[in-house]
Amino acid sequence: MSVQTREITIAHSPDSDDAFMFYALAENKIDKRGLVIHQVMKDIQTLNEEAMHDKYDVSAISFAAYPYLHDRYMLMPCGASMGERYGPIIVSKREMSDKDLAGARIAIPGKLTTAYLALNLYRPGLSVVEVPFEKIIDEVVAGNYDAGLLIHEGQLTYASHGLVKLVDLGQWWHDETGLPLPLGANVVAKHLGDPLIKQVTKLMQDSIRFSLANRNEAMKYAMAYSPGLSDELADRFIGMYVNELTVDCGERGKQAVKMLFDVANQKNIFQREIIPQFVEV
Repeated sequence: MSVQTREITIAHSPDSDDAFMFYALAENKIDKRGLVIHQVMKDIQTLNEEAMHDKYDVSAISFAAYPYLHDRYMLMPCGASMGERYGPIIVSKREMSDKDLAGARIAIPGKLTTAYLALNLYRPGLSVVEVPFEKIIDEVVAGNYDAGLLIHEGQLTYASHGLVKLVDLGQWWHDETGLPLPLGANVVAKHLGDPLIKQVTKLMQDSIRFSLANRNEAMKYAMAYSPGLSDELADRFIGMYVNELTVDCGERGKQAVKMLFDVANQKNIFQREIIPQFVEV
């Protein structure tokens, strides 16, 4: 089969920012350069786990999962979610001190998420339990956990559930490093070969650029993936995680990724040193 007729499977999360990025591909708004694109939508923890088994040609993953598959996948310079002074947040029903947090049971969205990696860098050794990300707010409100680590739209809606923010890990990271916190990445399988890898990467960049240039129509499409979220909050959330850094993370974004793994390496989070490898386009 030639490159011009190659079928590619792209997996991503079913949330509004990913839907916004993939709008042009999903709705055939751009030239796919002869590629047949199959989209799969699953929660990020599942995508992290399935990437371990090389299930997809291109997949959204947490940066925290990359060390376990970097020998088989490369990081794309596009599609990354980076928090510029914001990121995953720790919430609770009441104000808690660091001492209280040390003795708390914390619901997290998965141990392969960058949110958990950042939490571990912030305060190692906390007591955590994995809970599906969309259930964490309800579980904390119900009192089943002392605190919760929120990702996705929950970062904006927690207060409406009577919860208080204890720590914003993106702000903490910026205070420590002066850099954005790398959260989600897109990776592409090395076995596709350099020409196809570059072709798919450029196609994804085209999709993101189209959505940013046609924001209103892309927003309408993305809103279907944020049920119950107001137009204002959905627009704010998408703006947080789909911007020029998403089109191309550039040198500053790459520096942030390198810093994340440097700090994790210093703290022996991973069993070997991790040096990120990006697609060059």
